[in-house]
Amino acid sequence: MGIDALENKRIVIAGSRKTDEMCLIVEKQGGTPIIRSLQGLTMFEEELLAEPLHSFAEQGAHWVILTTGMGSDSLVAAADKLGVGEAVRMRLAEAKIATRGYKTSAFLKRNGLKAVVSDDDGTMQGLIDNLNAFDFSGQRIWIQLHGESAPELVDFLRAKGASQVEAVLPYRHVPPESDTVEKLLTELAEGAVDAVCFTTAVQVHYLFRYAKETKCEELLLQAFDGSVLAAAVGKVTAEALRQYGVKQMVVPELERMGALIIEIGRYYEQASQRQV
Repeated sequence: MGIDALENKRIVIAGSRKTDEMCLIVEKQGGTPIIRSLQGLTMFEEELLAEPLHSFAEQGAHWVILTTGMGSDSLVAAADKLGVGEAVRMRLAEAKIATRGYKTSAFLKRNGLKAVVSDDDGTMQGLIDNLNAFDFSGQRIWIQLHGESAPELVDFLRAKGASQVEAVLPYRHVPPESDTVEKLLTELAEGAVDAVCFTTAVQVHYLFRYAKETKCEELLLQAFDGSVLAAAVGKVTAEALRQYGVKQMVVPELERMGALIIEIGRYYEQASQRQV
């Protein structure tokens, strides 16, 4: 790939982490980085965990489903503060565990636990597909979530006969500034940017929800179907884009931010070669 693969390209970075590193990679390839953070804030509300952790320590569950590594670490840390850390770890060891994502698998390894089920691709749908082979009749299920509910997973488990499904949601997302989202929508409508880098599914949700609230959803889809390239850091983020109807996007094989920028450069370089 050429060193100027992003020459004259204006690349929006929608994340809030490692933005300096991403900007540097864009600039090294001749592009212009534009930060429009759609991440918002993630608030960890530890007080929401006291009741579910005490209950889990006492009763346990037949199945535990862990969906994020950071959220799993936070649960164990909160259990330690509440004085039920040892009991929670014992209940985890007793339960059948299902995980989503490589960071959650890493959490299990650090804590000497093993999963009965893991997703294939880091998506909630991949997790559901792999859980489909099991019978949950009369089973108690405990789900760790991160910021947003997962009604499709809960409905699936209930349809499979689970007697009790408890979702623990200790994180709350605070939306990004509306001025930032509105500015990006204007830039997309005016063709003032060439690509948008989404590094989490949350960023996708905020953008499209705001577009829907302001009657700009069709405009947004037209931009991504036209001159603006949507770029997703991994399969989960790509799945969120597809849910809203985005069809054209780039997704790197290695789910890293640097790899995402490189993949965008490769896309434009190949597009340029096709025009010759």
